[in-house]
Amino acid sequence: MRIVQVYSRQHCHLCETAVETLKVLQRELEFEIVVIHIDGDKVLEDLYGEQVPVIQIDGVQHDFFRVNPERFKNSFNQSL
Repeated sequence: MRIVQVYSRQHCHLCETAVETLKVLQRELEFEIVVIHIDGDKVLEDLYGEQVPVIQIDGVQHDFFRVNPERFKNSFNQSL
């Protein structure tokens, strides 16, 4: 199964919205959502800082801040 990782922060409304959008897309596409909170992890905070949410498909960065459903579906299907 494909993995979609969401690098997130606690109490981040953009992060919550991104995960909700991904849950809707899960109904159409087969993937697992893994949320990784970067709070307190110096390495991840340095990498992603204020760009959260950062969305990766199978470890490859797809986007940050928001999930555009059409763009996500295109990227998801092209990376098969």
